[in-house]
Amino acid sequence: YTKDHEWAKLEGDEVVIGITAYAVDQLGDITLVNVDVGEGDDLEPGKAFGTVESVKTLADLFAPLGGAVTRINGKLEDEPEFVNDDCYGEGWMVALKPSDAGALDGLMDAAAYASFLEAESH
Repeated sequence: YTKDHEWAKLEGDEVVIGITAYAVDQLGDITLVNVDVGEGDDLEPGKAFGTVESVKTLADLFAPLGGAVTRINGKLEDEPEFVNDDCYGEGWMVALKPSDAGALDGLMDAAAYASFLEAESH
């Protein structure tokens, strides 16, 4: 997990990226997902790769780690509600092949992210 409320999960040699349930809750109903990268593009850690629009606001999507984009969840173009309904499953955003295999180690685990959220709310 990241402080920008994204998650990253290793699946084989890919890392799948999406936004957390907390982010979905804060944004409200997601009405549009716009991914500004294509397959084969390189993502840089911390750089925006798209936006999420909701009934409340527009928010940037930031890459939690760097690498080459291998897949984009095209279903979100027509059905952004997948992010609302299943942000850790059907609502994933992009998958990439990480340029640094150890980059995931720099992210928060579930317990650290929960502590971060708790500290943010005080």
